Amino acid sequence: MINISIYKNADGVYTGFRSSGHADFADKGQDIVCAAVSVLVINTINSIEALTSDKFDLNMDEEKGFIEFRILTQISNESILLLRSFILGIQGIVKDYGQDYIRLTL
Repeated sequence: MINISIYKNADGVYTGFRSSGHADFADKGQDIVCAAVSVLVINTINSIEALTSDKFDLNMDEEKGFIEFRILTQISNESILLLRSFILGIQGIVKDYGQDYIRLTL
């Protein structure tokens, strides 16, 4: 199962996320749930890096399916929007494939 936790600051603004595990929906290389989550995770991080000046911390272990991303500076409106879009995408995957494969904690 993929577990995704969303980080918020004291004002309730999203500031990052942690994703760990594998969906085990299908065999490696055929797992569309893992692929969908991976695309959203990587695209969100790449978009924040390319489209904002926000500084962030990134830790990952590809073998374990672990990635942790946190904005370190005052978060921009662009990053807030990108993180909201990430959450919307993850919620869609949870709706379509269920909590047997992915769990989202806001």
